[in-house]
Amino acid sequence: MKSTSKTGFTRRGLLKSAGATAGMACAGNLFQISPAHAQDSFAVTLQLGWLASNGIIGEVAADKLGYYADEGLTLKVMPGGPQIDGVASVASGRANLGSISSSPSLMLARSAGIPVKCIAVGYQQHPFTYFSLKSNPVNKPEDLIGKKVATNGLARVLLQALLAENGMSEDDIELSVMGADMTPLMTGQVDVVTGWNTNTSALEILGDQRVDMTLWDAGVKLYANPYYVTDETLANYRPQVDAMIRAGSKGWGWVYDNREEAVDFLVERYPNLDRDNEMAAVDLAMDYSFDEKTAANGWGTMDPATWQKQIDIYSSLNQFAQDPPKVDDIMTMSVLETTAEARPKLGG
Repeated sequence: MKSTSKTGFTRRGLLKSAGATAGMACAGNLFQISPAHAQDSFAVTLQLGWLASNGIIGEVAADKLGYYADEGLTLKVMPGGPQIDGVASVASGRANLGSISSSPSLMLARSAGIPVKCIAVGYQQHPFTYFSLKSNPVNKPEDLIGKKVATNGLARVLLQALLAENGMSEDDIELSVMGADMTPLMTGQVDVVTGWNTNTSALEILGDQRVDMTLWDAGVKLYANPYYVTDETLANYRPQVDAMIRAGSKGWGWVYDNREEAVDFLVERYPNLDRDNEMAAVDLAMDYSFDEKTAANGWGTMDPATWQKQIDIYSSLNQFAQDPPKVDDIMTMSVLETTAEARPKLGG
């Protein structure tokens, strides 16, 4: 089950901490990384941008099965949430690896002067979705015209991007701000609500009347669950960064073939999670993690052209505080290249 806190797409939250984080970078206070034990294992501290859930089922499996230990690593997972700035945590050195809900957060951070860079992508397509009902369906972007659309305030920019990409504006819809509750759709207060289609527990109320239109299918192609490190970590701890991706990718590949056991591992580590909900979500998580691109290029692959398209969309919406970042500033293919043989080629 995905936490509904995974909607931090705008620059506002990042800019609150950008000055402080950039200041720490300039002061040289970053990356206090040291071996975890006397045996010289390297401590990986993974900072999430959301509460622990199926988005890290691959890492949980990799840790349980000893894949991190095989690489000389130990793994600690630091949960995120609405009050936690995951990017700032990584930039300050509190964590040395991050995974955040959505790729635009890294673009906005880089534009604000925070030296973080994506090294791999967890979900090949973003699960953010516009939900309607069969009695009044929205199957394509044009169907939004004249509809009452409720979305999370932080995700308003995604709606703006969707509308702009399809030649529309907010004047074409009736917009309201909502939280995580899907009830307004069922009671007829609105025609469309939004959320992650991997959030199976929140979507239960919609039942078999649900109609999905994903952000990706509507033309706004964002990545979800990108993994990132700082420039300095990448430069000074490159063997360990490669090892992080090798171990994690091996875990995700194992989950692909062992889904029920993987859910057991996840619930064992996080007993607050509901096993039935996680079983309902694991196939979706695998569908987003593995597709024809990963079948060809391995788990975690990404496309610089997709990143450039994201930059262009956010630039057109005036989302960057300063000049738009360049693709090479916000992502690197180098870790994927050096781990190519180890990353499982599944999907398609």
